[in-house]
Amino acid sequence: MLARRRFLQKSLAGTLGLAAATSSLAYSQPLAAPKPFKLGISTYSYWHFRTPKVPIEKVIDEAAALDVEGVDILHRQMESEDNAYLQKLKRHAFLNGVDLISLSIHQDFVEADPAERRKHIEHTKNCIELAYKMGIPSIRLNSGRWNTIQSFDDLMANRGVESVLEGYTEDDGFKWCIDSIEQCLPKAAECGVVLALENHWGLTSTPEGLLRIRKAIDSPWMGVLLDTGNFLENPYDKLKMVAPHANFVQAKTYYGGGEWYTLDLDYKRIFGILREAGYQGYISLEFEGKEAAESGVRKSIAMLREAMG
Repeated sequence: MLARRRFLQKSLAGTLGLAAATSSLAYSQPLAAPKPFKLGISTYSYWHFRTPKVPIEKVIDEAAALDVEGVDILHRQMESEDNAYLQKLKRHAFLNGVDLISLSIHQDFVEADPAERRKHIEHTKNCIELAYKMGIPSIRLNSGRWNTIQSFDDLMANRGVESVLEGYTEDDGFKWCIDSIEQCLPKAAECGVVLALENHWGLTSTPEGLLRIRKAIDSPWMGVLLDTGNFLENPYDKLKMVAPHANFVQAKTYYGGGEWYTLDLDYKRIFGILREAGYQGYISLEFEGKEAAESGVRKSIAMLREAMG
């Protein structure tokens, strides 16, 4: 009996010792490197509205060649809205091992005329349907702007700042935008497409404006698209404000100098902000430089990968 007790004591001691050693070994292991974000390429990277359209299929091919996981389609760059074309794009992406991750659309809810707002609401609903047919889980929304500066080039020369339309207030614009988005949400829920509102020009040019709209709409189908290049002053503080709310990220680069402006962005710092906020989604490249798209995009993807660590 005594021998058996001693045997059990030794066995228990050995087990505890092994567990302690294993535990010590586990704690001594270096922490794993941060998981790299999945990358995407916006088709806009190859077409800045100044030249003939670059086919979406070409961008899918480029993404596949660069081992980039996704393509973010610019709606205005599509050849048509015919279902045969939509399914052709979906098939081409699938056969190349590339996901279609977002549809970036243009609409403007800052319209004083209710009939004009209705046109933009219907356009948005139509784009939700297009995304659904292509298996795309999100669309990019703009808030819209006052258009008191008509030319986009002139708007950029004025750092994206314009005056409110005479006879109205910013509160009017926010109400129109919030009401319009809310009318699109049933279609978004039906199709399973997230409406990702970008920090673009107009009401969302500041974090406060963007988050005012986001927080006013209580829906799981309402999201935020964080564009790293659309806060022209003090970008990191502003990115940090928006990052906890982001569902999608577009990363601007400017090789060859920007089409409208150039920002010297520290992507290691930006990725740190995103990780601290718990962001796990895609980073979609929006190359906006004047260098040839093929080389500018490849440099950009290599830089983003290096910055991820």
